[in-house]
Amino acid sequence: MNRRFTLMRRPVGLPAPGDFRLESAPHPPLSTGEFQICNHYASLDPAIRGWLDDTPSYMPPIALGDAVRATTVGVVEASNTPDFAVGDWVVGLNAIETHSIGSAGSFTAKIDAAAVPSVTNYLSVFGAVGMTAYFGLLDLGKPKAGDTVLVSGAAGAVGSLAGQIAKIKDCTVIGVAGSAAKCARLIRDYGFDHAVNYSGKTPAQLADCLAALAPDGIDVVFENVGGDCLDAALSNLANGARVVLCGLIAEYNVPAPIGARNLWQLIVKSASIHGLLVRDYVPRFAEGGLQMGEWLAAGRLRCDEHIEHGIENAYPAFMRLFDGSNSGKLILKLV
Repeated sequence: MNRRFTLMRRPVGLPAPGDFRLESAPHPPLSTGEFQICNHYASLDPAIRGWLDDTPSYMPPIALGDAVRATTVGVVEASNTPDFAVGDWVVGLNAIETHSIGSAGSFTAKIDAAAVPSVTNYLSVFGAVGMTAYFGLLDLGKPKAGDTVLVSGAAGAVGSLAGQIAKIKDCTVIGVAGSAAKCARLIRDYGFDHAVNYSGKTPAQLADCLAALAPDGIDVVFENVGGDCLDAALSNLANGARVVLCGLIAEYNVPAPIGARNLWQLIVKSASIHGLLVRDYVPRFAEGGLQMGEWLAAGRLRCDEHIEHGIENAYPAFMRLFDGSNSGKLILKLV
């Protein structure tokens, strides 16, 4: 039987347990060209929250009654195509379910489980998370030695990597996080130069903290949070600054988000803002993975993973993304 974490109703604000249901269904028979994957791990990402809504986006919404979409790593256990053999490890955009059906030409690729310390690395440093940080910062942020780089949501999976890459590029790095413990981790584990705890601060106080740390302005903003964090960054831009809009997690569960109020500063500082979708860089993943692997092997990069266990715990594990209780890339072990 296939166990599936399914969407039963559209969340209003913060997702509730009743929005989902854990179901079991028989495995469908394989058609020609298809293969069956036993999913070992699923990636839990903020992007999933957007897919739960029936609103225009870069991907269609998850249909009610369908398993919640997610990237998974697993093993082929039955195949009706010569392209994938039983025993092959694969990564692909599937769902939070114990078994998925793939097909040749789908968003599924073979991976070498023996080439990495843990197969879960294909959901973190060598997956969409690592490639988001790598291409988002370098291709869109274009940091130069001596630049000041601000990363919001800096203790998260993408933010922590983006900040470390900025340090590799000889930048001064400021991280914004939501607790004193996370700020300490930014300095101790990830080598950030400064860390700012936004918790309990008004937007004006947060902006003042950034101004004190970056008196000449911020050259690159790698934005994961939005809301007050983005407004504080916009009020402290250097001339010609680049803002990389990676995520807006502070607004995902707000029925009527306010959005950024200081966009005028983009004009004042001749700055630019660019939306980031990692799917645009899929043809270059090998390039990014090679460089990330070299940095990782040299001890210049650290990637932490937070693994929760059991598909029956999919809901509380997913909610860790929004209460900040995860300590690294959030992954759910399914089997």
